[in-house]
Amino acid sequence: MAKYNISPKKEKKAAVSYRSSVSPELVEAITRKIIVRLMVEQKYRDPKYSAKQLANDIGVNMRYISAVINLRFQQNYSELVGTLRIYEARYMLQDASFANMTMEDIAIKVGFTTRQSFYATFYKLCGITPKEYRLTHKQ
Repeated sequence: MAKYNISPKKEKKAAVSYRSSVSPELVEAITRKIIVRLMVEQKYRDPKYSAKQLANDIGVNMRYISAVINLRFQQNYSELVGTLRIYEARYMLQDASFANMTMEDIAIKVGFTTRQSFYATFYKLCGITPKEYRLTHKQ
């Protein structure tokens, strides 16, 4: 996987203790709030929207945000945001109404700050470049 300088994800050795201290009810409540903020309100599009801001907006500790995202989505905050951005980018690359947009335009629209980070994340999640994806998924 030398392309785009991506290395395989390392396995974590031990479970973090604070994950088990979050009650199932609190996990559900925080999950709903995360979904509303990131997905419904599309905060993932804002390149400056951080996990700390999410925690402040929801009114919980950063550790809870981290624990809930890890428990519910099996990702960290950055990976979750990247996944949401790539999901939208894939839609835009398939939809003919976005055919006139460049890769840079799409990258910026979904929240990436650089073309390189867009390409690296896209390749990591999809196994092909955005350009290849667009060519193979034209409608």
